[in-house]
Amino acid sequence: MKTGFLAMGLTLATSILPAMVLASPGHEGGQMAVGMPAMHGEKPARTINVILGEDYDSDRPFVVEPSVLTFSKGETVRLIITNKGEETHEFVMDTVEKNAEHRDLMAKFPEMEHDDPNAVRLEPGEEAEILWTFNNSGTFEFACLLPGHYEGGMYGSLIIE
Repeated sequence: MKTGFLAMGLTLATSILPAMVLASPGHEGGQMAVGMPAMHGEKPARTINVILGEDYDSDRPFVVEPSVLTFSKGETVRLIITNKGEETHEFVMDTVEKNAEHRDLMAKFPEMEHDDPNAVRLEPGEEAEILWTFNNSGTFEFACLLPGHYEGGMYGSLIIE
């Protein structure tokens, strides 16, 4: 009887584990190329408001404002992300390459849930906060990776000087 439960548990674990790996690709300890979540109790140097939404009358129907975010290496900031649109949107910070990989996964699994500290998914009218320390210099990207949104213009540059 115990052997049956063990086999069932192993089967369940091997079926769940790949999905868990897909949802959290390589963010050991929260450290990423673009930085890491702010340490508990760390005060942000400033707050940046980011607006997600739509503008169907333009050649870029999905918008994120501002379209360029610039920070200093080592700076900790509070990002307040607000979805003022009528559709669900995401805000994901990473390298261009990692965002492209993530976007490909989202095309295959559009309902994939995330639990990554560098990302939020917001329903219309929702607001979220990310406290983040940008500890690596370079040019990165922020984007909505839901199918069609990136292609519709919902991305921008994240510059760490």
